[in-house]
Amino acid sequence: MAFLTSIGSILSIILMIALGFILRQRGWFSDSFAGNVSKLIMNVALPASIFVSVLKYLTRETLFSLSNGLLYSFLAVFLGYVVAYILVAVLKVPVGRKGVFINTVVNANTIFIGLPLNIALFGEKSLPYFLVYYVTNTVSTWAFGALIIANDDPTKKNGSGSKKSFNWRKLLPAPLIGFLVALVFLLLTIPVPAFINSTLTYVGNIVTPLSLIYIGIVLCDAGLKSIHFDRDTIVALLGRFVLAPAVMIALITFCGDIFGNLPTLESQTLIIQSAAPALAVLPILANEAHGDVEYATNIVTTSTILFVIVIPIINSLLGILF
Repeated sequence: MAFLTSIGSILSIILMIALGFILRQRGWFSDSFAGNVSKLIMNVALPASIFVSVLKYLTRETLFSLSNGLLYSFLAVFLGYVVAYILVAVLKVPVGRKGVFINTVVNANTIFIGLPLNIALFGEKSLPYFLVYYVTNTVSTWAFGALIIANDDPTKKNGSGSKKSFNWRKLLPAPLIGFLVALVFLLLTIPVPAFINSTLTYVGNIVTPLSLIYIGIVLCDAGLKSIHFDRDTIVALLGRFVLAPAVMIALITFCGDIFGNLPTLESQTLIIQSAAPALAVLPILANEAHGDVEYATNIVTTSTILFVIVIPIINSLLGILF
């Protein structure tokens, strides 16, 4: 059952990546199309999607009542950053890849893959617990992860001019602004007019298909031979699929007396979400920072495919632990 569910969760994703690949191969997209799509997603569609998602899936009551789960998830993410930085130093990951590597280990594709998978595995009753990880992952991605990639720009590592070229706007990327504005609306219970909500929903809905089509375009330009398992890819994938859920399992298992025990369903949800594939927007973030887009594309593609194998294993492990 878990195997079929995981296949269903990623099949449409693989097909959309294939669509971008085929259409680029047939010359439907110009050389400038991918760059324009990147800007559209980062500055318009993603902020709209995050704003709508926060107001749709969160309430003030659920946000305050799930504080224990937030503590576990934030601590797991913090430990993930620590280990990821150590790995980057030990492996001497090159500039342009460091940010993608760290984000692969720490941040997951929760809203586009994690949410449908969680509902399929555990039902709607698990949604409040999913939101715990969603909040953590969103803050981690746009307050820290995106900034790490932005500062891993190889064109800004060559000389004394790097300080002058630093863009302070990157401290508040548009998706993070969308999240912060949504929190203000949520906490102050500010109503959003129906036509505004509908507009933002429609705009936000283009994030997933365009991000995956973008991946297909980059993959086409790089060639299918770009899908490979080099050292940096293998270790990053181990961090995503082994380290991240292992840290979450360890915290839940051994820190219950310190932070409070979580309900079984919440524990299962946090562990499943911690093992979701890498963020689909990693290639776009890498492109914005002049990083290694081919490496980011390889990470997203391979992690999405391996997800089919990993999730049934972790789901079976949950049956033993809980």
